[in-house]
Amino acid sequence: MIEKDTYNCIIEPETESLFKDRGSKFVGYSFYIENEHEVKEKLEIVKKKHHAARHHCYAYRFGTESITFRSNDDGEPSHSAGDPILGQIIAKDLTNVIVIVVRYFGGVKLGVGGLIQAYKTAAKEILDECEIVTNTINKTFLVTLEYPELNQLMRFVKEHKLNIIEQKMELNCEIKLSIRLKDVDSTFEKLSKMHKLKTKII
Repeated sequence: MIEKDTYNCIIEPETESLFKDRGSKFVGYSFYIENEHEVKEKLEIVKKKHHAARHHCYAYRFGTESITFRSNDDGEPSHSAGDPILGQIIAKDLTNVIVIVVRYFGGVKLGVGGLIQAYKTAAKEILDECEIVTNTINKTFLVTLEYPELNQLMRFVKEHKLNIIEQKMELNCEIKLSIRLKDVDSTFEKLSKMHKLKTKII
């Protein structure tokens, strides 16, 4: 079985979505994130903009090979807000994203079923506004070598269309290469056989 080595993420829209149901307003936002710290940052941005709202419900996923995710109902009935939002993220197979839906109560209770549908719709509408891009999962190789061996490495890099992400050119050189996950084993094996090169995955 070939290991999956791509992931889908968003380019944030320059807008918000608005869904209304029986007087209640549901305002949706989506942001690109990579860690818990950025989750808090994005929540603060939305809470400052909508400080008068009663609920700021959200869900997020981040990571590639190992996925971290969470949903939060922020005072709505259990599983009526965060889970439907998370469901839309999963439905689009996205990672590195947080979706926040702000609710302004309109005076009419929607019931758990109504809330689930409203939060699901609001999340879907803002994600539909996003551009989705597919990226590869990469590993970083550190290759150390003496300067006279540099030519053979550069030929190899050009031949295999590898991406150099950092290089230190001295008497002892260090080159960092970005390798697509599916090519890691074969590339490592080939580099390991090259004369006077030391290779490790970092």
